[in-house]
Amino acid sequence: MNLGDAVAVVADGYWQAKQALDRLPIEFSETKNLRWATRVASNIGSGFGIFLIVLGVIRILAGNFVGGLWFGLIGMFIQGAAKMSYQQLVTRKALEGEPLKRFMNSNPVTVAPSTTVDELVENYIYRHHYKFFPVVKENQLTGCVTTRQVKEIPREQWGQKKVSEIAVDCSEDNTINPEADSVEALAAMRRNNASRLMVVKDGQLVGIVSLKDMLEFLSLKVELDM
Repeated sequence: MNLGDAVAVVADGYWQAKQALDRLPIEFSETKNLRWATRVASNIGSGFGIFLIVLGVIRILAGNFVGGLWFGLIGMFIQGAAKMSYQQLVTRKALEGEPLKRFMNSNPVTVAPSTTVDELVENYIYRHHYKFFPVVKENQLTGCVTTRQVKEIPREQWGQKKVSEIAVDCSEDNTINPEADSVEALAAMRRNNASRLMVVKDGQLVGIVSLKDMLEFLSLKVELDM
């Protein structure tokens, strides 16, 4: 079998595996056991991926390095995609309907806009071990500051620069409504590559929700529900 034939075989196998993954959850959703059905579909895809990896190793040992490498790489891709589909479902189901207040820190550490960068580092970042701080003036949220902004300022300017000069404005990228679903918060974090969101209502900071707290809750819930 030449390289073209090998790629054709693998591509056809991948398509069949993908169809199985897409079809099984739909068929079994009527039984209200979507998690079980998705796990079955995931195992099928994962098993097919392992089969391709083993087949790739055999072909490499037989002297067909390029063809074996293709089998192995596509097998790993299919196996990873199959596992991810199940993990995403478990995450969504575990967090679905959970209010943000379950994870939210209602007394977050905040920084005044008049704070210097040097004070921010010494009295907040090093003291509380956080990388993200809401900026609040007279109980009104004005933005947030992170270690990312601090790193952009030369160290010799830390004593002169104020937090207000480097803070990021509030936006959909760093805030969320307290009525939002936990799945929405997780999606926003993933979309914006963020680990924390400020929970805001009518311009007032009511708390902070962190990815760490959500994942800890997720781990416990999955462990108890499995």
